[in-house]
Amino acid sequence: MEVILLERITRLGGLGDTVRVRDGYARNYLLPTGRALRANEANRAKFEAQKAQLVARNEERRTEAQGVADQLNGLRLVIVRSAGETGQLYGSVSARDIADILREQGFQVNRNAVELNLPIKAIGIHKVKIALHSEVDVSIEVNIARSQDEAERQARGEKLTSADAIYGIDEEEEVADDQDVFEEGVGEEEAEQA
Repeated sequence: MEVILLERITRLGGLGDTVRVRDGYARNYLLPTGRALRANEANRAKFEAQKAQLVARNEERRTEAQGVADQLNGLRLVIVRSAGETGQLYGSVSARDIADILREQGFQVNRNAVELNLPIKAIGIHKVKIALHSEVDVSIEVNIARSQDEAERQARGEKLTSADAIYGIDEEEEVADDQDVFEEGVGEEEAEQA
């Protein structure tokens, strides 16, 4: 089916372009959401009459989205979730979870704006793209950890082992304990030889 786009759609075309799309995509998404019109003479005339309004509305939306993008730029979210020793989450973090957290922080972000191909299933720091408008997108950092302390350590760039995260053991303490045991063992052997 051929449609006239009423706004820029990524990987499809810009405002006023006539493009061929699959019938189901046009009937179920583009036409009901007001993003396109069927390409016929009556609708072409209607589009030309409304073109100035559509361009102004698109520019207004883009400006609003750019304002939100400026606030989101460089944002770091911390999500605390349960995970196993290997860092595998018990569950996952989806686009809906990220959108909900952004809404709690006062940003008007729809879950469809969060571009996450697959849910996040491991702890760590992940880059997530937020598409606020077809012409405006921003990347945020999502720090997924087992605890707030672990999230802070990940943010500083510390390498965490599975035992650190579960038991809260510092590697320096662990090394010091091993050295004490080694030194005690040396002292006992020297005493036996004497």
